[in-house]
Amino acid sequence: MEGPVEAAHLQELHMHPGLKAFRRPDEQKEALVEIATLPEGRIILARDQNTIVGYVTFHYPDEMETWSSPSMEDLIELGAIEVAKDYRGAGLGKHLLRLAFSAGQLENVIVFTTEYYWHWDLEGSGLSVWEYRRMMEALMQTVDMVWYATDDPEICSHPANCLMVRVGKEVPLSSVEQFDRVRFRRRFMY
Repeated sequence: MEGPVEAAHLQELHMHPGLKAFRRPDEQKEALVEIATLPEGRIILARDQNTIVGYVTFHYPDEMETWSSPSMEDLIELGAIEVAKDYRGAGLGKHLLRLAFSAGQLENVIVFTTEYYWHWDLEGSGLSVWEYRRMMEALMQTVDMVWYATDDPEICSHPANCLMVRVGKEVPLSSVEQFDRVRFRRRFMY
């Protein structure tokens, strides 16, 4: 386990062929390198020798997403977490998250993750959509992330999708209030 990892170090490593939940492994490695070059980008990884077998990414929300507007310097997305099937069951996901949040590294930001069932490895895991959702919630809870309500259309498009959030201890109330306004943009509909 190591991280945050710099882009130059990532370039020296290989992706496990089973890391394909978001895109092909070679394309995912390019995405990891790109994230590592961002000022706010953070990559935490698990590796076996020179092969990346798991990772978690942190970055600002994509400018095309609801979460990027208004621009908040203290709002960071946990963009992806993935562990190769051959390495699952050993708690690597929990260890990756704990390392990412260790030593107060993320106490000055709100970290959120959007969990969409279409990214989950239901076939490879053998879990139902609800079992996988419970697993993801339990995983995120290891670093005190909790379920938050939202009216975001993508999250609301399926009942298994969810928003998980952790507000760091040093985040000002004004940022929490601003995030609440982002979570509920469609209040007029209710």
